[in-house]
Amino acid sequence: MQARQEKLPGVANIVAVSSAKGGVGKSTVAVNLAIALRDLGRKVGLADVDIYGPSAPIMLGVNEVPVPDAEQRMMNPVSAHGLQVMSMGFLLDENSPAVWRGPVVMSATKQFLRGVAWGELDYLVIDMPPGTGDVALTLAQEVPLDGGLIVTTPQDVALADVTRGAAMFRRLNTPVLGVVGNMAGYICPDCGERDDLFGSLSAEEISAALGAPLLAEIPIVEQLREHGDRGTPLTVAAPNHPVSQAFQRLAVAVEEALAESSAAAAGPEPTRILHDEQAGVVKIEWSDGRETSYTVSGLRGWCPCAQCQGHGGETSFVPVDNPELVACEGVGRYALRFSWADGHSTGMYSYSYLLEIAELPECKG
Repeated sequence: MQARQEKLPGVANIVAVSSAKGGVGKSTVAVNLAIALRDLGRKVGLADVDIYGPSAPIMLGVNEVPVPDAEQRMMNPVSAHGLQVMSMGFLLDENSPAVWRGPVVMSATKQFLRGVAWGELDYLVIDMPPGTGDVALTLAQEVPLDGGLIVTTPQDVALADVTRGAAMFRRLNTPVLGVVGNMAGYICPDCGERDDLFGSLSAEEISAALGAPLLAEIPIVEQLREHGDRGTPLTVAAPNHPVSQAFQRLAVAVEEALAESSAAAAGPEPTRILHDEQAGVVKIEWSDGRETSYTVSGLRGWCPCAQCQGHGGETSFVPVDNPELVACEGVGRYALRFSWADGHSTGMYSYSYLLEIAELPECKG
């Protein structure tokens, strides 16, 4: 397992909001999620590290320039709507493009993270740039991300791109907290009829493709765009609006997902995983001295993913003929992901879940 990097001083949780594709409303989700977390009574910061397209200054209505602290060593974030905010947009001329090569981008990202006097925060929400390149890798090297949130639209081409974003988080040992389906249909204010302008992928299809739960669906609402352009996010201007309430539910869901991930990481962790192909058995040695064994068919049959289990709320054994295990990798410090010869790999087995199913007859053989 990958060692955890040193946390940012004073910052309890870091959540990265990613899309791996532009134009799906990632920054809108990041800004309104940060406000919704603030409305839960949390201390929240927003780091807009979308170097090439910073939008936080516009969406939050900020024109200030950050200033150094008294010792000239750190930059003080700007305060906006109860958030501590830092964005490259504060430092660039609005008409000047950031034509930077990779090393400069990585240096700027480090400065945003460790060169800012964030103070005491419950959450730092990071608005990441589209893609899976230098900024994402620098984030993983510089700070331990507590979770990633994937933003997508319900269309096939967007889903194909964000699937790579989810895979990026997992390779970086970052738990994928869930998915936000943005632009999930337009409801006519006059007749109430819904028009799926950007496709109609179901929650089950999105969740199964990304191997993560769908935490929220945000419809196309003109007021969401209007308030973002005005610098007063919808969650600030109209907290009782149905879309603002959807963001409030998303904030609660993110908190619950982080708590579940944290609880799993606090328990025993696998220290060694052995796959006896001839016997069809997987053995796991744990940090508390325990050892558990699983038949390969039991592991596959108890796969917890939505594709295998659906969304009924109950988990059941789903037999698969002659499953062949080809790989196993860690997901953050809370789960293992098994990959199978038939291409199935969306199941995230939390450590607590692995300890639970070890007692089941299908796993014991």
